[in-house]
Amino acid sequence: MQDDMAAVIDILDTAGLSKSQQRVVDTLRRHPSLIPFADTAEVARHAEVNNSTVVRTAQSLGYRGWPDLQRELRARYLTMISSEQTLIEHGTSQSPLHRAIEHDLANLRQTFDLNAQKDADAAISTLAAARRIIVLGMGSFAAPASMFAHLGRIIGYDITHEGRGGVHLASTLASLGEDDVLVNIALWRTQRQLQAAVESAKSTGAAIVAITDIRSGPTAAVADRTLIVPSEGISFFQSITATTSIVYGLLAGMEAAHPEHSREALRRTQKLWNDLDIYRD
Repeated sequence: MQDDMAAVIDILDTAGLSKSQQRVVDTLRRHPSLIPFADTAEVARHAEVNNSTVVRTAQSLGYRGWPDLQRELRARYLTMISSEQTLIEHGTSQSPLHRAIEHDLANLRQTFDLNAQKDADAAISTLAAARRIIVLGMGSFAAPASMFAHLGRIIGYDITHEGRGGVHLASTLASLGEDDVLVNIALWRTQRQLQAAVESAKSTGAAIVAITDIRSGPTAAVADRTLIVPSEGISFFQSITATTSIVYGLLAGMEAAHPEHSREALRRTQKLWNDLDIYRD
């Protein structure tokens, strides 16, 4: 863990930091065990600076404060170790169900704090103005992506989930243009194919909305709108709970942007449910 954490710190661009701010970074490099759990005061004590210097260091690196930088470094660290190592590091729990819920509650609270209202509104406006929306999400992250597309269609949007990759991904991207939006749900490790797909869509003039757990990673770098979601779970897997909550919020905002159109689409869908005799009650 020590070497991996130190490697994560070395990714930070520390050019332009003051001497006292550089001391904070050097302290984290020498004592990487501080990263997962230390609060601002503990980092400041080890670096022999005041608390505000730790906060300013994080802000100078592009983060909202120490908790945001701490979460980002932790997320980067998890991309560098294997799933088995992640499982071992998390260990076992006497009450895994309650621990999972508690962990997701913390993730949700961080998600609330990390995303300003203006950023959420900007993402919703971008989506609401789209001619067509493609949502990318593979593996575990196909779940919120699929739900996004399913519920988005119910409220009248031309929205599709692409989670297959390969030729399917290529044919889906081929028709994207300036009036379209690509939503990239990219957590944990960056998938080369999805990153290439996003860069290709960007070159056509499509807008990019990223839902990711790393603020300074390649996913956010090419996005027009970025929403940050903590994704660490309690075992070897990443949690999609906070991502799902983000998706619900985006959908609610998209419905509110075109209420009459959305309600008419919903009425048509409900009629089809009845015509196709889908539900028993």
